[in-house]
Amino acid sequence: QVQLVESGGGTVQPGGSLRLSCVGSGFTFNSYAMSWYRQAPGKERELVATISDHGSTTTYADSVKGRFAIYRDTVKTTVYLQMNNLNPDDTAVYYCVARRPRPFPDYWGQGTQVTVSS
Repeated sequence: QVQLVESGGGTVQPGGSLRLSCVGSGFTFNSYAMSWYRQAPGKERELVATISDHGSTTTYADSVKGRFAIYRDTVKTTVYLQMNNLNPDDTAVYYCVARRPRPFPDYWGQGTQVTVSS
C-alpha cells in the first residue's frame, strides 16, 4: 500500500522557518520524482518545488526561489522542504507528491498545514 505521510507543518511568525518532511512507503522511492504543492483557501493549487528521482535536479516556483530548498534522503525514503524567511503568502496546506512518467499514477499525501502569522 502506497503511503506518503507529511509532517512538520505548524504556525510560525513572518521571517521564521519550518522544515516539512514526507516519508514514502509502498513504492520504489528512487524511481519517482518528488514534488511539493500547496493550496491556500480560495486559490489554485501551486507547484512549489520538484526534485528528480536521483536528486540531481531541482526546480522551484518563482515565489519561493532563494527561500525554499527541496532535498531527499533515499535511505530514509523521505523528501524534505526547508522553508526560510516565511511570509503570510506562504500560508497554505502543503502536499507531497510522488510522480513518474505515464502509465504510472501520481501519489499524494494528506497534506500538512503551514500558517505564517504574527
